[in-house]
Amino acid sequence: MKTARDSVTVRVPGSTSNCGAGFDTLGLAVDLHNDVTLARRPATFGAQAARPADARAQRMVDAAATAFFSVAAQAPFGFSYQIDGDVPPARGLGSSVTVRAGVIACLNALAGAGLTPHDIVGLVTTLEGHPDNAAAAVLGGFCVARSDPITGAYVDTVRFEVPKELAFVVVSPQVEILTKESRGALPATLPHADAVRAAAKSAALVHGLAHADPRLLAAGLDDVLHVPFRRALVPGYDEVTSAARQAGAYGATLSGSGPTIVAVVGVDGVRAVGGAMVRAWEARGIAAQTFAAVRPAGGFETD
Repeated sequence: MKTARDSVTVRVPGSTSNCGAGFDTLGLAVDLHNDVTLARRPATFGAQAARPADARAQRMVDAAATAFFSVAAQAPFGFSYQIDGDVPPARGLGSSVTVRAGVIACLNALAGAGLTPHDIVGLVTTLEGHPDNAAAAVLGGFCVARSDPITGAYVDTVRFEVPKELAFVVVSPQVEILTKESRGALPATLPHADAVRAAAKSAALVHGLAHADPRLLAAGLDDVLHVPFRRALVPGYDEVTSAARQAGAYGATLSGSGPTIVAVVGVDGVRAVGGAMVRAWEARGIAAQTFAAVRPAGGFETD
C-alpha cells in the first residue's frame, strides 16, 4: 500500500485506436498529452472542477471516481480536478481516455490504494467499453489488448515498441465526430468472410508494425470492420488517405472513430505526407491541423 497524498498530477498520452484492422483491440500511444491534476477537498464525496468545465468532462470524472471507489476498498472523499494539455476532444485521439485514466491514476495516488497498471487498464476498459485506448494510455507503446467477448472485462495486453524507422503522421480536420455517433454507424453483424479477412489483416498489421514491413502495413491498414461504415462521416476521407499514399505513406486510416486520420510513414516522409493530407482537406474547404510526427509514447506518468 502506497502512502496517501494531498495532490497529484498524472500525465497521460493520447492514443490512436482501432489501428487499421485492429478494431477495439489495437492501440498506439502518441506524443500528445493531457495533464490531470487532483487535490483532496475537505468535503464529502464529489468532484469539483478547479475552473469551469463542460458537462461532458464532469460526467467522465464522476464516472471514473465511482469506478475507482467501487474497487479500491477506500472511503470516498471529495476532490478538485483540473485538466490541461494538447489532446483535442472528439477527434479520435483518446481524449476521453486521458481523463478517465488520469482521474483513476490520481485517485490511486491520493488514496495510496496500490492499484496496478493492469487494474487501472481494467477499470478504464469498463468505462470505455473496449481496451485498445485504455491499454495504450496506461501502458504506452503499441498494444494488442484483449477483453472477454461476453462480459467485456479486460483480460490482458501484449505491448511492444515500434521500430524507430517508422513514424506516424496525425492530421485532424476541423470536424467533430462523437464516439456515440460513430458507433451508431456500425452494423450489428458482418459476413463470415469479412471476419476472416479482418483477422488476417489484423495479424498482418501487428507483424508489419513490429518489423517495419511496408507490404504488411499496407495490407493491415486497409480495414474491413469499421472504416467502410464510418468513412462517410468524414468528409474527404478517400481523398486524404489517397493523398497520403501518393506522398509515400505505407497506408492511412481512421484514428479511433475519427475524424482524425493517421498515416504510417518512414521517418523521412513525415513532412511530405502531412502536407499532402492537409492540402487534400483544404481542397474540400476544410481546415486541418498536422500534429508533429508522433513517435509512440510511454504510458502515464505520475509527478
